[in-house]
Amino acid sequence: MKDDLLALRDLDDGWLDRRVFWDRDVYELELARIFARCWLFVAHESQLPKPGSFLTTWMGEDHVLVVRRRDGSIGAYLNSCPHRGNRVCTAEAGTARGFVCNYHGWSFDLDGRLAGVHESAAFGREPTFDRSRLGLTPVAQLDTYKGLVFATFDPDAPPLRDYLGDFAFYLDVMLDNDEGGTEFAGGSITSVLDCNWKIAAENFAGDALHAGWTHASGAEAMLGRGVAELGGDGAESYHVNVNGHCWEFNLDGVGNAATLGDRRIIDYLRANEARFADRLGPLRARMVGSISSVNVFPNFSFLPGQNTFRTWQPKGPHRTELRTWVLVNRDAPEEVKDAWRKGAMMTFSPSGVFEMDDGENWELATRSNQGVVTRRQRLYYGLGSDTAVEHPELPGNVHRGQVNDANQRAFYRRWSELLRAGTWDEVPS
Repeated sequence: MKDDLLALRDLDDGWLDRRVFWDRDVYELELARIFARCWLFVAHESQLPKPGSFLTTWMGEDHVLVVRRRDGSIGAYLNSCPHRGNRVCTAEAGTARGFVCNYHGWSFDLDGRLAGVHESAAFGREPTFDRSRLGLTPVAQLDTYKGLVFATFDPDAPPLRDYLGDFAFYLDVMLDNDEGGTEFAGGSITSVLDCNWKIAAENFAGDALHAGWTHASGAEAMLGRGVAELGGDGAESYHVNVNGHCWEFNLDGVGNAATLGDRRIIDYLRANEARFADRLGPLRARMVGSISSVNVFPNFSFLPGQNTFRTWQPKGPHRTELRTWVLVNRDAPEEVKDAWRKGAMMTFSPSGVFEMDDGENWELATRSNQGVVTRRQRLYYGLGSDTAVEHPELPGNVHRGQVNDANQRAFYRRWSELLRAGTWDEVPS
């Protein structure tokens, strides 16, 4: 693999090699040095309300079982029996006292320990193998941040709080604007897109440019006006990034929430704006429902206001599994929670008025790189190259303006740093 492909030497001038979206060797290196090494979102604590609650998810292409253990702590394990590798849990979510492999009947406790084997395995005698060595393989580290559960396979990865860095300041806009905390509304959606996972992740990292064009008809259908009109006159707008985590936003207050088309949501945000400001300060309070988009590196995205939370799970260079949930404040009125859930389904679901637009664009953008000559042409990522500013209240790397490629450039710089580093010690802080 050519080093210039991973080094992205032209990115400072605004150019990106298209092979990053198509090359199989690049994809395999991503699995090894990003998805097997970074902190990845695996659950919200509300999805695991009591001992025995579990869900299954992906960390890269590794299938993972996340479970609330008997002592109330959370564990995560490879969903693979150590005997012949079969899955020990085939359900997406539920409650269980333990997990049993269908192949040979080996059973595992909620803490991953081998609890028992089918009697034929011992041929009527006590097994001679060491059960303590045959439990489910745990993740190397698991930690939470204000309801969100993250895990990593790398024991040398920095602590989660260091991995997030100053980006936690921004995450609190969604996770800590109310003293009751947050929860995922009931249910989730899984769909598949024939696109590279990075195209979707970078879109949520800060592609405000597409909204006024791609989603023009959807905004007209929901609101009777265009997306560009939602921000109001003179709304400040920024791109910020920290360690590859990206948030683009303006300070209009309710622009994203308005696109759900339900007055109850806007009324809830307006009624609680003073309380939000007491917890977050006036600037971040204006971000709670504003026109904005976010990606926590590498593949965990959400839209404040619209409150759709999702992961882009890689399934090869040209395929992505999208898992979607809706985040709400735990103490919000039930009718408001339901309005958010239904609004997200109407806008950001496989048949939603906005998601259909995005999915088609991402698939076509990926597929176009199939051509040998097309793949040789670089892509331009140079918008906003001279917009960096120092802001007295906003930490991280800040760029002024919502139509900007600053966050995409930051996303791919972090991508490049991780792929080129053999260990975490070699990754720039």
